[in-house]
Amino acid sequence: MSLVKRNDMLFPSLMNEIFKPDWFGGMENLNVAHPKVNIKEGDSNFELELAVPGRTKEDFNIEVDDNVLTISSEVKQEKETKEDNYTRREFGYSSFRRSFTLPETVNTDKIGASYENGILKFDLPKKEEALPKPKRLIELS
Repeated sequence: MSLVKRNDMLFPSLMNEIFKPDWFGGMENLNVAHPKVNIKEGDSNFELELAVPGRTKEDFNIEVDDNVLTISSEVKQEKETKEDNYTRREFGYSSFRRSFTLPETVNTDKIGASYENGILKFDLPKKEEALPKPKRLIELS
């Protein structure tokens, strides 16, 4: 056990020993971060991508209410390993919830979503009136 000196007193750093990342291998599946997001604006739409590997499309709950897009997911995992003289049972839980206020220019009735290779993608098409107007050529008379 290591000792940490604080204010001229010695305290065992038991917490450091217990919560080592490799302590019995118990921290390898710890996932507490929100997914990273990319947002890109095109001429006719916005693209929203979330990095959420290791899930299935059934793991997601997606809602649009009053121009707010909310994406959430909960995953529970259990794993049991039995060998000659020991049993190791692990369980895990990870969840996230992210909300995005959509611009008024997004046509919320035509939002599309897909999940492939750990990336949750949204196609947020713009309303017709928000699309860029084509250039007009004016003829000289």
